[in-house]
Amino acid sequence: MTERSPVDPDATLEERDFESALRPKLLDEFEGQPRVRDQLALVLDAARHRGSSPDHVLLSGPPGLGKTTLAMIIANELGVNLRITSGPAIQHAGDLAAILSGLDEHEVLFIDEIHRLSKPAEEMLYLAMEDFRVDVIVGKGPGATAIPIDLPQFTLVGATTRAGLLPGPLRDRFGFTAQLDFYTDEALTGIVAASASKLAVDLAAEAAREIASRSRGTPRIANRLLRRVRDFGQVKGHPHLHRDVARAALELYEVDERGLDRLDRSVLDSLVRKFGGGPVGLSTLALSVGEEVDTVSEVAEPFLIREGLMMRTPRGRVATPAAYLHLGLAVPADRSDSLFDL
Repeated sequence: MTERSPVDPDATLEERDFESALRPKLLDEFEGQPRVRDQLALVLDAARHRGSSPDHVLLSGPPGLGKTTLAMIIANELGVNLRITSGPAIQHAGDLAAILSGLDEHEVLFIDEIHRLSKPAEEMLYLAMEDFRVDVIVGKGPGATAIPIDLPQFTLVGATTRAGLLPGPLRDRFGFTAQLDFYTDEALTGIVAASASKLAVDLAAEAAREIASRSRGTPRIANRLLRRVRDFGQVKGHPHLHRDVARAALELYEVDERGLDRLDRSVLDSLVRKFGGGPVGLSTLALSVGEEVDTVSEVAEPFLIREGLMMRTPRGRVATPAAYLHLGLAVPADRSDSLFDL
């Protein structure tokens, strides 16, 4: 199986420490999302002036763009504690009630993957977000009694990669919703340079740009590639990491100039060479590269589509002319015209 680019859930202790060391602590240090940063700064400043907790915040976007980092920044900016949990970890309403009743005044509760909350927990959260109260059911059947428990004012920060799966009543209870976009190469170059400085790595500006251009618009991936380039330089005896060192390291780890890794190229190569550019079904395509369907659909496919190398059609996945060119192949004469008929 290929290594997944967003390695948060399966990260090693070293990777977690690495990411934690590089996370910005304040909004002014958070680069690459100026619109979200300015909007969130206004929300927090207004709450501070009122002396109250800010509105609940929903952060949506693909993995690795800084949702967890922003939750930590919100708590830091407010000078309060941050409690962290995730949707899959809250299986029952009682689990959520225990977390909520343990909060202190004005604390921030961060729920990652909030779209995966169980239905009972989700319904309890409605009341907690709106009225700062939960009703705990004692007993069963006709004799069951609801005991109301008042909660301190708190701010919920929810994060989701699948905003469309959030039910409307939950989504509407967030006072501020932010959609995080993929980062530009320029923004990622600055992030890589800043990370290298924090790690005391001697990284040339050209090498930072090389890493950024292969990072799929994602800071987490940029920092992971920086770590691999750093390791390469240490082992190969290159204390100064210039562009050629970065290129050699990234080629060793099979990350090409557009950010495609081994899985991406395997999917693209199979689509073009084995299936004539498609259309082909997702399950067949996944089987042809020896991967699970979910791995292909969630890891490789979104990036290939975003790069204009693959299309989804009613009949299956189709390679674009750009895919042939990226693989160094001639574009079939009928390929461009046939795409409009699929």
